[in-house]
Amino acid sequence: MDAQEPKSVRGLSAAYCLAQAGHKVTILEAALAIGDVGAGIQASPNVSRLLIRWGLRPRLEELGVKPEALSIRRWTNNEVVGWTEFGDAMDKAYGAPYYHIHRADFHRILYEATEPHCNIRVGCRVVSLDPSKPSLTLASGEVVYTDLIIGADGVKSTTREYVVGGPDKPKATGDAAYRAIIPTEKLLQDDDLKVLVEETDSIIWMGPRGHMVGYNIRAKKEYNVVMIHPDETEGGVESWTAAGNADKMKEYYKGWNITVEKLLALVPSTLDWKLMDREPLPRWIHKDGKLALLGDSCHPMLPYRAQGSAMAVEDAAVLGNLFSHCSDRSQITPLLYAYQTLRYERATATQTSSSLNQHIFHHPDGPEQEERDNEMRMAMEDAFRVARGEKSTLVLAGNANQWADKEKSNIQFGYDADEEAEKWWLANGDKLMTLVPSTEAAN
Repeated sequence: MDAQEPKSVRGLSAAYCLAQAGHKVTILEAALAIGDVGAGIQASPNVSRLLIRWGLRPRLEELGVKPEALSIRRWTNNEVVGWTEFGDAMDKAYGAPYYHIHRADFHRILYEATEPHCNIRVGCRVVSLDPSKPSLTLASGEVVYTDLIIGADGVKSTTREYVVGGPDKPKATGDAAYRAIIPTEKLLQDDDLKVLVEETDSIIWMGPRGHMVGYNIRAKKEYNVVMIHPDETEGGVESWTAAGNADKMKEYYKGWNITVEKLLALVPSTLDWKLMDREPLPRWIHKDGKLALLGDSCHPMLPYRAQGSAMAVEDAAVLGNLFSHCSDRSQITPLLYAYQTLRYERATATQTSSSLNQHIFHHPDGPEQEERDNEMRMAMEDAFRVARGEKSTLVLAGNANQWADKEKSNIQFGYDADEEAEKWWLANGDKLMTLVPSTEAAN
């Protein structure tokens, strides 16, 4: 079977898994070359366990950073109001580490793993497709025929429009995100900043109508900063590479604590990412059953929960597991619907959870902010007790610190895409295949 898909973290993951399942895969990429774009990315245990199974642990250890904890702080005085242990505690609880890694490094790792097993064609911009044949027409005029199209073309997906039957317009969230990377050698020269490198915590500073996230990447050689702020632009486009105004950025965060102000003083330039959102799609599969969506093309995630890439890699793992059982073209459509069945509820729930943090983090100072901070403090004290070897004494379901909610974290980080796919197959595989006539058997 042939499968065509665009290249990215999403597309590379899908290509790798389908190739490992025994299929011939071609990636069609519009860009002329692989670029070193993007900023930090968080590989939580639900995705790192998959990458480790793919043999990528050495590269993750080389290029990634394991945060010791999540530290949630006040914008005015840097007071820690929320704390969740990561580090070895994550590995112990979920059997896999939590990594921070540069997006370009993550992409390169996946490219190195995938490239020997599939055909990667760059400079191939898809201008239209026929989901019924299926086929794709490139800007060059070439028509590429295939058995299955996987639309892994991101938040501004072209393939999604074929599935939903028309344009799928995003809605503004009211937020945008400045992004910057700072060499950690600069932080180490300042007594107020060097602790950010030495302790390797993932830090969230919460403030009125905005928040900041900071953490180490590239083996602690760089510090990644994401600054969520009110979006004041009219219209605009979703872009990872739109230039921002560094002076305007610093002015917005003026009056925040000294750590934040010193950190931003080290930023000479920034990118500004307009955050747009979309409602969950009713379906991910085209009605003709030969085109399926994956990753941000079907469940775009806002960055407030750091699960966008994780969901895409999970999608890829489930797809690869299911298609390891595919031996005939007649089985493609039912296997795609099995993929949607397995992934839809989880991805949609994660979309909702990601959006929730936008409201939690952005309360102006006042009664709601005080209630939020008190909830987080109670969870933090409980986490300190557990870290000392004592038992948890609180039920933290629904806590304002979503990472402190044990049940929610177990659902998010304890998920094993390979196991879920195998479990589904053992329960449904025989029935699925008996319903599909095999043309090979008929011949």
